[in-house]
Amino acid sequence: MFEILMYLFESYFDVGSYPEPDKLSRKLSAAGFEDEEISDALTWLTALRQQNPENYPDSLEHAGLRHFAGLELQRIGYEARQFLLFAEQQHMISAVEREMIIDRAIALQYENLALDKLKLIMLMVLWNRHQDLDPLLIEELLTPLNSAQLH
Repeated sequence: MFEILMYLFESYFDVGSYPEPDKLSRKLSAAGFEDEEISDALTWLTALRQQNPENYPDSLEHAGLRHFAGLELQRIGYEARQFLLFAEQQHMISAVEREMIIDRAIALQYENLALDKLKLIMLMVLWNRHQDLDPLLIEELLTPLNSAQLH
């Protein structure tokens, strides 16, 4: 499914949004993705689109730390959780966006979700919420994990 998410971002970012589910399903099938993978991605994307102002508050007022529930600890890997908290502390994401990202990560039902996968989820959530994404943020979220070792 992550291949589909990356395909959507690469193909439709300049347009601002991806097509409606029926049209998108045909386009993904024509691009060579499997029916089951397309179905899973469309279900996930439908829930992503439901993360709108009617379903989430504008902000979360808190002065404490975010503790992860047992299921969140199981589903989201340590590095990914640390990056998520770092992103919030650095004001890359809001507390509400953090919760949206956690929701979409948990929905995948993966065990120990890796940082690169979480970054792609983060990118999709932010793209869904904002018209204009900071190019530096996009670069950070798309940079391979080992790129620092290449220099």
